[in-house]
Amino acid sequence: MAKKKSSYSYEELLTCGRGEMFGPGNAQLPLPPMLMFDRIVEISDQGGAYGKGHIIAEFDINPDLWFFKCHFEGDPVMPGCLGLDALWQLTGFFLGWRGSPGAGRALGVGKVKFSGQVSPDAKLVSYYIDIKRVMERGSAICFADGVMKIDGQDGYAAEGLRVVLLPGES
Repeated sequence: MAKKKSSYSYEELLTCGRGEMFGPGNAQLPLPPMLMFDRIVEISDQGGAYGKGHIIAEFDINPDLWFFKCHFEGDPVMPGCLGLDALWQLTGFFLGWRGSPGAGRALGVGKVKFSGQVSPDAKLVSYYIDIKRVMERGSAICFADGVMKIDGQDGYAAEGLRVVLLPGES
């Protein structure tokens, strides 16, 4: 496994997407275009709203991103499901980063609130994950809350994000 760091560049995130960061059969990020952030600015197993850890990640927005061309014609916005997926991606990355084995799968979310949207004129999307709890009983499950900000303004809030790592899955 790679050395546990407190931040990751885009190139390092791509190594995770190729299965090289945490080893075969373990947590992987999706590769572009489904990777929904460009860097992890900070990751820690301490701090955050619950004192159990947090993640801050960023996604540079430009009008040429693939989803603006198809969602919606004449009224382009980033699909809300992609922002939510980014929050799940980061929660799963946290489990792999802390050394838990297995392949990641989103299990669900308790509540999602959309209060803003990402349009082609936005510059930066920031994600904030607060880890609530990690349980390890054969599989590792992470419970977290997440917020997505668009140019510093509230965009999405998700409570009760749940991601599992399933050993032996690929």
